[in-house]
Amino acid sequence: MTDNSATAETANQADRPSVLFVCVHNAGRSQMAAGYLEHLAQGAIEVRSAGSEPADKINPSAVEAMLEEGIDIRDQKPKILTTQAVKDSDVVITMGCGDTCPIFPGKRYEDWKLEDPAGKGVDSVRPIRDEIRARIETLISELLPTR
Repeated sequence: MTDNSATAETANQADRPSVLFVCVHNAGRSQMAAGYLEHLAQGAIEVRSAGSEPADKINPSAVEAMLEEGIDIRDQKPKILTTQAVKDSDVVITMGCGDTCPIFPGKRYEDWKLEDPAGKGVDSVRPIRDEIRARIETLISELLPTR
């Protein structure tokens, strides 16, 4: 008898929708969005994030705000936006920062107009975080309507 669980798991992963979050520095908004989507979708959606000019590290106020939600993004590193990341994603969400992404047919593109948390304390980042969570919950309901 063969074990088909590995084959089924690979097939399930191939069927997962994928989302790419993009902002300039990949240190705040896009990282919070990726953290929420990973946490709330529980692996049912493939998650990527990137920036056109990645920072050296994640915004400490974003990290603190997410820790308050029980989501740890401290181990994340800002990454450069690549054409391949866009090609590999079903949904590309820019975070209100005017980034230009490569456009490919058949992709869903959205621009979320969100305040930039750069240089802000955690008290100012919480409302941004909360708006991101609400948008992520809507996105999950759209991408996984049977959940």
